[in-house]
Amino acid sequence: MSSTPQQTDGTIGRRNFLKAAGLTGAAFALGFPSTEAIAGPVLNLSSLPESVELTPFILIQKSGRITIMNPRPEIGQGTYQSVPALIAEELEVSLSKVVIQQTGGESRFGDTWSQAVGGSGSIRGGYTQMRKVGASAREMLRQAASQQWNVPLEECIAENATILHKPSNKRLTYGQLADVAAKLPVPKDPPLKDPKNFTMLGKSTPRPDVPLKSSGQATFGIDAKVPGMVYASVERCPVLGSTLTSFDASKASKVKGVRQVVKVERVMGKNRFEGVAVVADNYWAALQGRKALTVQWNHQDLDKFSSVDFENHLRDLAKNDGVVGHKTGDFDKAFTDSPNQLEAFYETPMVSHSTMEPMNALAHYKPSVDSPSVDSPGDKVEIWVSSQGGDLVKDEVSKVLKIPKDNITVHVLFNGGGFGRRLTQDFAVEAALLSKTIGKPVKVVWTREDDTKLGPFRPMTFSAMRGALSADGQPVALQHKVIAPSIDATMQEKYDKTKPDGTMLEGTGEQKYEIPNLTTRYVHADIHVPLTYWRSVTSSTLAFAHECFLDEMAQKAGKDPMAFRLGMLTKESDAKRVLTKLKEVSNWDKPLPAGWGRGVAQWEFFAGLAGQVVEVSKQADGSVKVEKVYCVIDLGTVVNPDNVKAQIEGSVAMALTAATKDAITFDKGQTVQSNFDTNRMLRINEMPAVEVHILAEGGPTIKGVGEPGLPPLAPALANAVFAATGKRIRKLPFDLGKV
Repeated sequence: MSSTPQQTDGTIGRRNFLKAAGLTGAAFALGFPSTEAIAGPVLNLSSLPESVELTPFILIQKSGRITIMNPRPEIGQGTYQSVPALIAEELEVSLSKVVIQQTGGESRFGDTWSQAVGGSGSIRGGYTQMRKVGASAREMLRQAASQQWNVPLEECIAENATILHKPSNKRLTYGQLADVAAKLPVPKDPPLKDPKNFTMLGKSTPRPDVPLKSSGQATFGIDAKVPGMVYASVERCPVLGSTLTSFDASKASKVKGVRQVVKVERVMGKNRFEGVAVVADNYWAALQGRKALTVQWNHQDLDKFSSVDFENHLRDLAKNDGVVGHKTGDFDKAFTDSPNQLEAFYETPMVSHSTMEPMNALAHYKPSVDSPSVDSPGDKVEIWVSSQGGDLVKDEVSKVLKIPKDNITVHVLFNGGGFGRRLTQDFAVEAALLSKTIGKPVKVVWTREDDTKLGPFRPMTFSAMRGALSADGQPVALQHKVIAPSIDATMQEKYDKTKPDGTMLEGTGEQKYEIPNLTTRYVHADIHVPLTYWRSVTSSTLAFAHECFLDEMAQKAGKDPMAFRLGMLTKESDAKRVLTKLKEVSNWDKPLPAGWGRGVAQWEFFAGLAGQVVEVSKQADGSVKVEKVYCVIDLGTVVNPDNVKAQIEGSVAMALTAATKDAITFDKGQTVQSNFDTNRMLRINEMPAVEVHILAEGGPTIKGVGEPGLPPLAPALANAVFAATGKRIRKLPFDLGKV
């Protein structure tokens, strides 16, 4: 990406910034106020009354129509509202009067990950930057009005998509000012609104995607259609890692609508899995043709892999010291010298992402006219996909198909859930490879069984915990040793086992508890099964062990679990604020009815910080019912409180599912679970009441929402079960009906 020429006053030249060929004053467009060029591949804005071939974040037409580009895909978490709202708030326009359009990974919108959603980073990663985009446009429009009226700038007020001249009460719409504003330099550091004057941010604002989804107007990846497209269903070996020996397509070819049967490849990092694609006029025919295939696989002894054996392997590996990730003080000495020692072993399983919309992608590979029969840098690919990042799709397709990123056009549509699964672009690459092979646009649709059985999965994670208390019950030492396969190792060609894996130790050394001797360790375990990020990554497993063990330490010390934690937080910290608030809102000190129990947990990691109290009741039949969840989340700043509450409720549902429903297990090399009958989801009648409290007091650090509400649930639940029943839960999942 080239640099945009600058004016002598240090601001960016408006004409150069827009690369205004084709604009000719018809609209005013604005991107980030930076030195990076905005030029790049043309974005299709055919939905606008005038087709404008440019790619800014804000486009204002003379008619007054305003388009805001949203760089963060909507996967159900609310970025279709929250990110454009950052721009609209400063621009002084209502989202009800704005057209929102999704970007597709174009380089002028930023580098890789700047157009992706993951790690709860959409708001915390772009809060100020996106506000500056809107503020820059507002200031330029004010300046344009000031010049047109020949009045002081301070007399020109932006409100409701107009500029008001306060003394005379004259008004000009943004559309009327577009020509003049387009010729002005972009302010490098525009003034931002005082939060007390916000009309949108911090308020519970309706999400514009909800009416689209509830009325069926929203287009998800699985809905995409283009002229001349065909459909494909791919038979992949359920024994992961197997290679294709041969296939017989004679019966499949007789299915009405089937056009051809070809080999195809699924690529995930270093993993390459062969498959057989049945291409047909419609999806039903493709699926029936797939069922008629006869395929021979070489399992390479991978059909002997089982979860039982791998669990035993992890338990054996726990005897190893592993590599040190975090170290404070001298754990070994403190533990040895302590009069009160305790140890425990915690186990969490593999789980699937189970997005409601199965993986799918529609791709059209277009060979260069100059060399249609050979690979050429002039080849192009167009892809319609539900993905967590158009930039991620471009990166992977470019890498595997060896064509320039600028030759790849990505249409990111609504996602029917992501949870980290759609950060891996194997399904998009597979569709692009298949389109190249058959020479047609093709939509590849995975079945629910494909989604459940083929991964990638959240890794199985075991934790060996050791702790020590002083004679008066004060915590003096803690060690958290993680024994698990590595996400990075299963995806990357080069992985250094001699170094601590930060992803697999996530959060274990970051808690604010004041424990003088703390050590974290990682013991690596090899596995051939592909793994990837799951909502809140390994915090979803490690928090369970860490916070449950703290309860065990509290019990050993004869102390209340909440008081024990707060006793380790003598210094001011966000964690102390969260637990203090949680104690208050949950009425922690108020006695519960007979047979009830409550548990507490909190967790702080890269995405943010939240704490939860779970209340459960013991039923007459021996089961346990989850009655209520109290959650306090620390954000610093909140954009839409309704979104936050919805995200927390979703996190609770997902965490409760992972803790009490079905794991992904392997037997004879393949997953035992295949659909929602054996990989069950939480039902609506099992969902507890969730009370959410937001700490958003304008702190300097803006924290994430989508993931922090998940890690505390499992440990708080297990701790509550212990309080109600006396039974300590150290292995997930567990059956609430048989506690």
